[in-house]
Amino acid sequence: MSADPVRTAFDAPQRELGCEFMDWEGWLWPNHFGDPVAEHRAVREAVGIWDESPLRKWDFRGPDALVAADRTFTNDMLGLETGQIRYAPFCDENGKMVGDGTVFKFDDAHAWVITALDSDLDHFREVVAELDVEIEPITEQLPHVQLQGPRSREVLAGLAGDGAAGLGYLRFSPDQVVVGGVPAWVSRTGYSGEAGYEIFCSTDDAPTLWDALTSAGATPYGLAAVETLRIESGLIFIGYDYFQHETDPYDVSLDKVVRLDAGDFHGRQALAETAKSPPRRMVTLSLEGDAVPEYGAAVTSAGEPAGTLTSPCESPTLAQVIGLAVLEARFAAQGTRLEVDGAGAATVEPLPIYDPEKRRPRG
Repeated sequence: MSADPVRTAFDAPQRELGCEFMDWEGWLWPNHFGDPVAEHRAVREAVGIWDESPLRKWDFRGPDALVAADRTFTNDMLGLETGQIRYAPFCDENGKMVGDGTVFKFDDAHAWVITALDSDLDHFREVVAELDVEIEPITEQLPHVQLQGPRSREVLAGLAGDGAAGLGYLRFSPDQVVVGGVPAWVSRTGYSGEAGYEIFCSTDDAPTLWDALTSAGATPYGLAAVETLRIESGLIFIGYDYFQHETDPYDVSLDKVVRLDAGDFHGRQALAETAKSPPRRMVTLSLEGDAVPEYGAAVTSAGEPAGTLTSPCESPTLAQVIGLAVLEARFAAQGTRLEVDGAGAATVEPLPIYDPEKRRPRG
């Protein structure tokens, strides 16, 4: 018999609000609080709070902590400054993605790494086996929430002061700050396409932090709203938009976080070959009808295979059906007309379709 899924430290206050949960990778995640569309709009128009505690967190410590992160991820992690964060995929020796995540630099001998799966630890330890670094799981000791939306800075400033709220994009406080009476680490990061923060605390302090943020006006939201937010904002998800040991970073248009000019990350040689002429690209498709197709629906051009619709949804912001798609490069030009199985005509749009210049998260 399989073990019961793990509940996060924010479980109790969410149950009091009538949250519906779902099990993913052995943890209970909030799915919605009764109205996913209203939750989506709260993030786009005001401020929302999402319990993202089940994301796996790894503590890298030792003289080679940053070297290990640099060896593992495709981005330049040795170039990180203290208090800076970078996102990147990490790949196998063939340049195929194993996962993606963020690296937080505390100092040259200490970093946090945040990814999606328990199995990532085996990959990390294999890649950095000869380096002087200890990698320990800290997920259960470090619950965290995302505070996202145009009012997130206002809410955080009211609870933690202007210093924490004034963090630059992809920066964090290596020293704890007090948020609503709770010691916490705050980062200027998120997964919504809006300005926002992630806030990390101890398990004992989680209910108090939740109460402080919701009392200040943050609307709780769950994975149902996260799904529509991320698709509008062109944010990928493992098992939908990319698949372990099958998809390479160029397939999902992560060119900007693959640095080939320096370093020797795992899979670099294979990716250097792919980079010469990437065969597939990720785009957004706008669909003409009201039908929301299946995840993984085939995309065609005059009957010829053109790619796959990886993540579809009915967009609350745009009031139309859209989807992320991985297409053969020759079909990926903006304005190209295609067909989606089960849904009909579609047009290639920018990635992302919402805020294409990604100004809002940086604002």
